[in-house]
Amino acid sequence: MLRFVPVAVEIEDLVVRYGEKTAVDGLSLTVAAGTVTAVLGPNGAGKTTTVESCEGFRRPDSGRVRVLGLDPIADHDALMPRIGVMLQEGGAWSGVRAVEMLKYVATLHTHPLDIAMLVERLDLASCGRTPYRRLSGGQKQRLSFALAIVGRPEIAFLDEPTTGLDPHGRREIWQVIRDLRDDGVTVVLTTHAMDEAEQLSDQVHVVSAGKVIASGTPDDLTEHHKKSLEDVFLELTAKPERS
Repeated sequence: MLRFVPVAVEIEDLVVRYGEKTAVDGLSLTVAAGTVTAVLGPNGAGKTTTVESCEGFRRPDSGRVRVLGLDPIADHDALMPRIGVMLQEGGAWSGVRAVEMLKYVATLHTHPLDIAMLVERLDLASCGRTPYRRLSGGQKQRLSFALAIVGRPEIAFLDEPTTGLDPHGRREIWQVIRDLRDDGVTVVLTTHAMDEAEQLSDQVHVVSAGKVIASGTPDDLTEHHKKSLEDVFLELTAKPERS
């Protein structure tokens, strides 16, 4: 018997322009609920713009975006409490202390995660009283990740979640992402780390020039691991040779 899996994110023919530049050009994809989905692509491929359209931070020029059945623009206030967002940069005030910021964001949610547990797992105790502006790159990254998940979101959008982390921090983030999926949370991540996508993802979408050019499980895309996902990605996104 086939099991029905609800769709958490549905994008149809999305187009987003910045002036005369088309960043996303008729992109379509779906994300099944309770899965980890990686969106891969070269710099400038349209990954971040696509995710920002799902988060309600970018208004599409045309196309249809639905997240948990809601329009991220028209239903923004209803959607925001149900999603977690990890941005590439920022997410905290310059002078705020790390754990203070985490506690504050937790108060905005009805059933937040346990702060002490999150601080311990993500190794934030050592920098908990340090102002955000004085945190290292890795510390800022771990705090941004914590801020994205502390509210127990139904969907977590994670933009380059392990950039700048040491191997221990990277593996801990990976395990937390697996735990989120096990708890039924949908995770959408963008990453340039192919091993990360291969290890974590149930589904991978490869984006180039604002379009999805390949989709599948890591197993399918790598032909049952005959190739690495990085080799597949490089082949799919290779620039044509000049004649």
